[in-house]
Amino acid sequence: MHKQNEILGHGLALLSIVIWGTTYVSTKVLLAYFSPVEILFIRFVIAFVLLYLLYPKPIKVDRKDQWLFMGAGFSGITLYYLLENIALTYTSASNVGIIITVAPFFTSILAVFFLKEKRPNLNYYIGFVAAMIGIGFISLPGAKVSLHPVGDLLAMLAALAWAVYSICIRKLGQLSLHPIQMTRHIFMYGLVFMFPFLWFMDFDVQMQDFQSPLVLSNLAFLSVGASALCFVAWNHAVSMLGVIRSSVYIYLVPVVTLLSAAWILAEPLTPSLLFGACLTLVGLYLSQTNK
Repeated sequence: MHKQNEILGHGLALLSIVIWGTTYVSTKVLLAYFSPVEILFIRFVIAFVLLYLLYPKPIKVDRKDQWLFMGAGFSGITLYYLLENIALTYTSASNVGIIITVAPFFTSILAVFFLKEKRPNLNYYIGFVAAMIGIGFISLPGAKVSLHPVGDLLAMLAALAWAVYSICIRKLGQLSLHPIQMTRHIFMYGLVFMFPFLWFMDFDVQMQDFQSPLVLSNLAFLSVGASALCFVAWNHAVSMLGVIRSSVYIYLVPVVTLLSAAWILAEPLTPSLLFGACLTLVGLYLSQTNK
């Protein structure tokens, strides 16, 4: 039974990463109609409503557990996405893509201190280095590396916010709540914390913005697939695998993005990109194994 749960956990984590790695296409389409904060708010409102309709049962937890829900909603929904979007206005997408994948390293440190989990073995850190080098080959093919302190710091803070979210999810997973119920409650707090930012971040959504089938289809993908489905699957995977083993799947996001760009946008696959993808996969394998 334990082995089956572990296989299911890996499958759910992989499913989430595959979908998250392709969201840039839909986001790029929607940016012609909405601002980043508008896309963020709309997708999570739709996702929250969908999860509520699927599982409307009220949640009953202690006050101290409500703080965990608030922490998860603020760090993983509001803070992570806002920091990432703002970082993109100050630094390159390549820099953000590389820095965000440091999240598993932050997660492992926080898990050791706050969850008392076993310190990762040497393979984990070798895999981390290999994955980061591979991601560098993917994100910076032939480009000159340049630092943008403000944007790069914001991206680093976004990675740290995701690590905090992972710790909260691991603790919430011990409450034996239904995955949809737990994720729905997290989304609620994420939207509550998002409200203040709407006033000064150019939020102006009009009904005519939703008349295009292209807009509706991409919003459906981001809200139903990338938000409702993926967060439920990811949160369940974290409860099955633990935060350290599940978090390393984040290394795959640039690889999925690379392959989807080649498939959907017909972008070329150069030897450098393929080498980076293979090295990232090796890093993921090393991080998951004790051999």
